[in-house]
Amino acid sequence: MNNTTSDLHDSARTEQPPTLPTIRLLSKSAPVGWLRRGYSDLVATRFRGTFYGAVFTLMGYAIAWIYATKWQLTMGLVGGFFLMGPFLCTGIYDLSRQREQGARISLTSSLTCWTRNPGSIAFFALVLTFIMIVWARVSLILFALVSTTSFPTLIGVLSTIFSVDNAKFLALWCGAGFIFASIVFATSVISVPMMLDRKADTFSAIFSSVRSVQKNAGPLYVWALMVVVIIGLSLALGFLPLLLTAPLIGHATWHAYRDLVQQEPDD
Repeated sequence: MNNTTSDLHDSARTEQPPTLPTIRLLSKSAPVGWLRRGYSDLVATRFRGTFYGAVFTLMGYAIAWIYATKWQLTMGLVGGFFLMGPFLCTGIYDLSRQREQGARISLTSSLTCWTRNPGSIAFFALVLTFIMIVWARVSLILFALVSTTSFPTLIGVLSTIFSVDNAKFLALWCGAGFIFASIVFATSVISVPMMLDRKADTFSAIFSSVRSVQKNAGPLYVWALMVVVIIGLSLALGFLPLLLTAPLIGHATWHAYRDLVQQEPDD
């Protein structure tokens, strides 16, 4: 009996939950520095990140084409984007990580860097996809409540959004979208870089990401606004700017992670 009790105590001591890293407090001007260093990485890596920018650009064109021709399939393609996004971004983070460590810059190595922690990154992609699916359902319900047809059509959706008679609905829809966008941002701002760099599990990375937003709400919402403006303009200008802006944001996000998470002695 004593041996069993001793074994249980030993097991409890050896199976401690992972320690969450210390989150630094940053100034509101920090995002400007992330962009500056992100651009430095983009140039120093000889624009290898534009490979990932090209993939994002092609996905943008694919979503636009599907939306214009078979819009009912758009949600499935967007779901695939949410599944693939973390893996694509991981490659950009790895290019910055290679430069930081003084290693040879290799696009080939960045393509498979996610294999260092595949389970956690894949599960995180599923979490993002689940949030996207929930938002899609909530959005559909909101449209259905004001739709005059049995099922909201594309024309009905657009008329609902742009009609001045639906100002209250539009405010409700945008408010719900803001809540879901905030959840995604809070859970993902540093999650994937942390899973890549420290091989952290999904929940440790998500909790650390949320803590970073709680402690640095000002600079991180400034960062979120900057990302929305940069990527939004890239989309409005026909997707081609994503060739540069997508890797720029990716490289900058790596530096956001490095500034927010205090490095351990063995990092």
